[in-house]
Amino acid sequence: MAERSFKKEVGHLRLGNGATYTGEGIMAITKALLENGVGYVGGYQGAPISHLMDVLADAEDLLGELGVRFEANASEAAAAAMLAASVHYPIRGAVTFKGSVGVNVASDALANLASSGVTGGALIIVGEDYGEGSSIMQERSHAFAMKSQFWLMDPRPNLPSIVDAVGKGFELSEASNTPVMLMVRIRSCHVTGSFECKDNQRPTLTVQDALSSPQRDINRVVLPPMSYMHEQDKINKRWPAAEKFIVEQGLNEHFGPKEAQIGIVCQGGMYNGVIRALQRLGLADIYGNTEVPIYCLNVTYPLVKDEFLAFAEGKDSVIVIEEGQPEFIEQGFSTMLLRAGYKVALHGKGMLPMAGEYTGQIMLDGLTALLKKHAPDLLPGQMRAPNSDLPKIPDLSDTVPTRPPGFCTGCPERPIFAAMKMVEQELGPHQITADIGCHLFACLPPFEIGGVTMGYGLGPAANAAFDGGGEKRAISFLGDGGFWHNGLSTSIGNMVFNKSDSVAVIVDNYYSAATGGQDVLSSRADNPTKSTNNPIAKALKGAGVEWVRQIDDTYDVGKMRDTLHEALTTDFKGPKVIVASSECMLNRQRREKPQRNIAIKSGKRITVPRFGVDEEICTGDHACIRLSGCPSLSLKTLDDPLRDDPIAAIDQSCVGCGNCGEVADVAVLCPSFYRADVVHNDSGATAWWNMQSRRVIRWLQDRRAAQRIQF
Repeated sequence: MAERSFKKEVGHLRLGNGATYTGEGIMAITKALLENGVGYVGGYQGAPISHLMDVLADAEDLLGELGVRFEANASEAAAAAMLAASVHYPIRGAVTFKGSVGVNVASDALANLASSGVTGGALIIVGEDYGEGSSIMQERSHAFAMKSQFWLMDPRPNLPSIVDAVGKGFELSEASNTPVMLMVRIRSCHVTGSFECKDNQRPTLTVQDALSSPQRDINRVVLPPMSYMHEQDKINKRWPAAEKFIVEQGLNEHFGPKEAQIGIVCQGGMYNGVIRALQRLGLADIYGNTEVPIYCLNVTYPLVKDEFLAFAEGKDSVIVIEEGQPEFIEQGFSTMLLRAGYKVALHGKGMLPMAGEYTGQIMLDGLTALLKKHAPDLLPGQMRAPNSDLPKIPDLSDTVPTRPPGFCTGCPERPIFAAMKMVEQELGPHQITADIGCHLFACLPPFEIGGVTMGYGLGPAANAAFDGGGEKRAISFLGDGGFWHNGLSTSIGNMVFNKSDSVAVIVDNYYSAATGGQDVLSSRADNPTKSTNNPIAKALKGAGVEWVRQIDDTYDVGKMRDTLHEALTTDFKGPKVIVASSECMLNRQRREKPQRNIAIKSGKRITVPRFGVDEEICTGDHACIRLSGCPSLSLKTLDDPLRDDPIAAIDQSCVGCGNCGEVADVAVLCPSFYRADVVHNDSGATAWWNMQSRRVIRWLQDRRAAQRIQF
């Protein structure tokens, strides 16, 4: 069950020549792939391109009609390896995954692909999420393109440019026999716009056709001496062919006047921000007409020397707007200017920050600094003084609290870490590693469990150094998505092979939940095109793990606590793995709420559980919050002057999971939690009984209130 269904939007992918398509960037990418005769598509979900995988999955019928093979790959490495189909065959192929982390996982396949070169166009669509919208380490994919020498495109963030980049990316790949990486930023993936459609094209050679006529070229095999020839081929043939295509097709764009004192070079993805900054300075209009020349790099690697030098000629200074570090583009242009003997002042990271996202204010400040130094006459009159500036966007960091990520309301992972805290109260703190996924939120308050993560599926492997027979056993966590992605072979296999005596907890929430709820091998859903319902415990035993405990209800905090305690204290020597299973509450609510609403409208009797806190019993100790952290569990101040401390309270976002009450009971905190069932379309008899119960309760409450001291 994906986070979002695109069944309705997929119908628009059938639009033909001359029609106008309106929608998101990810839909535009899919349409462009079909219009350009792609033969196969694969990928691995991950922000910001998770929805692109969801679109492709929802469009499988259309892909099948066109003879396009689609595969939701087990990992980014599997996706990149799929591009091998374009090495010997003139078939266009595309794969997609998350930016730098996906490229890291796929690096072996990508390096081999770049070495051998391709016959058909090969496109790697990378969802780059550098900046404050990212959930990962701050790195760029640019370095990998340079290392392996495949070409990197960074189109302007509007739908016509993105669609054009897909087609030109395939053509560039075929013209230079080199794979092309198409980088789409967060804003590009979800920008809304329109473009003129073309007819969808069947691939000229399908993968089914290729199977009937196998091809083989020994010169493309990455083995000596062919691998040595590949390096020479890159420099002597592929690179010049790529530069020639870039120039002849005008892939990089020029805006504004040809003659000027200064110039701006920017990555395609930064173009909108640059134009907005120039608008604020009065140097551009809303249509993008600019008084300052802009050299927009829709291809950021390779850099075309002649094109850049022609742009820089006659100018006093040029600023390079390149988000992220190191400053690869700026360094490349600096070398070109030096070797050509140009006396042009090149600016970039000196006037702009070395690291961090280039927000509108940052680009405004950088361009203002350039203009003050080299072209003050272009600035508005009030800004020409050395210390003057436009009004800045107010800094709210001191007044607005930070909002770190956290578990959703009712998340089944929360009771796992509540149980772990209880175990640590008895056995003391343990060495704990985490993994990529929702469970990583446990390192934040209130749980503060786990302090390191090394990669998807690498939680147990990250604890390998601590498996040295100490007084306490090391513990690691990984999710079901990470387990099937890389964890089974790398982490669990490592534990079995090295006879590890540590503990691993596999958090099984039925989906690849952190990437949007896509199915994995162990999902309980019946997926017509994928194999599901493959138990994790069965795979563990097949890999050689003897001590396996399956928990089918993580909300049973007592059982969870006792199982963790057993794993940490048992005399058994060898890997100990706990599979803690309960459905992701977010996906469960997405599925059940529509069904429940339909049932209520049809008049069926529906009971919805809710939990509350008895104000008379709650002591204001707040231990329940420290062992839960549920967003629906908050504080409430009473009117009673004898009770100054706020008590616990549950708001209307409660989904009735019962974890708060379960934790309070198992930890022997207090009996203040209660469950109330909200009944829709109740029968007359039950309604009458409920009315009588309310009367009795109200009488008892009034009697007790009469005995209180009144102020």
